[in-house]
Amino acid sequence: MDLRIFTEPQQGATYDTLLTVAKATEDLGFDAFFRSDHYLRMGSVDGLPGPTDAWITLAGLARETKRIRLGTLMTAGTFRLPGVLAIQVAQVDQMSGGRIELGLGAGWFEEEHKAYGIPFPKEKIGRLEEQLEIVTGLWATEVGKTFDFHGTYYDLTESPALPKPAQARVPVLIGGHGATRTPRLAGRYADEFNMPFASIEDTERQFDRVRAAAEEAGRSAGALTYSNALVACVGKDDAEVARRAAAIGREVDDLKANGLAGSPAEVVEKIGRYAEAGAQRIYFQILDLDDLDHLELISSRVQSQLT
Repeated sequence: MDLRIFTEPQQGATYDTLLTVAKATEDLGFDAFFRSDHYLRMGSVDGLPGPTDAWITLAGLARETKRIRLGTLMTAGTFRLPGVLAIQVAQVDQMSGGRIELGLGAGWFEEEHKAYGIPFPKEKIGRLEEQLEIVTGLWATEVGKTFDFHGTYYDLTESPALPKPAQARVPVLIGGHGATRTPRLAGRYADEFNMPFASIEDTERQFDRVRAAAEEAGRSAGALTYSNALVACVGKDDAEVARRAAAIGREVDDLKANGLAGSPAEVVEKIGRYAEAGAQRIYFQILDLDDLDHLELISSRVQSQLT
């Protein structure tokens, strides 16, 4: 079971804070550091000092870390043209020595688009499918050859399809709850399917859909990695769990029902239930980025029992 750290910087974090968490992620033996791709805070937090850009952040972390994988859950397809995104990800992969993973989604948070003047098209899934074909197609094009694509939303003519990532294949993550189109896209394009903030029952149901879609696309269902992202709130005792829940504005009972909360033993047991449903990787959503003791506890008392 791979354990990864997943952050939500739009809620309020500087690059220096993210760097500190990423270095702790590496030092404590976690597999990867991921971040969301949002430009506007959610909920009642003030979001200060303001948003950071996902791929600028990852470019910096690529030079400041050595081992951990780095990526997004999920880059919003509405934010970047696919040709530009392919260049950005390939460059950051080179900067990291081949440690980048691209989570790509359709984009959903309309308010942040309005706040920063980003178009919010009605038809997003069709665009996402073309984006996936373009990004992966550009990377797969042999050096010296060109890439063409003529779709409904994007048109590329004689692209040199450069630069290339350091990795032979940058892992592509697709995720979500959609019952039809999401599994179909994952079955065709994804190296990993991520089920975010879902029950064990819903997770198992969606994993089955993705496996079936992969086989329909002529791939082995086992070619994909299956993962969950879940909010984390772990404490040595009830008081510590309650303190951490209060710090992120959540109720303990809700966190235990819908996330990974409680004592290390409780969290290990619940991860085991997700594993039985097919999860091979867990992303711990860490909302209090100043609480590095939380990461240390997860490393020493949870990760140590699962890896």
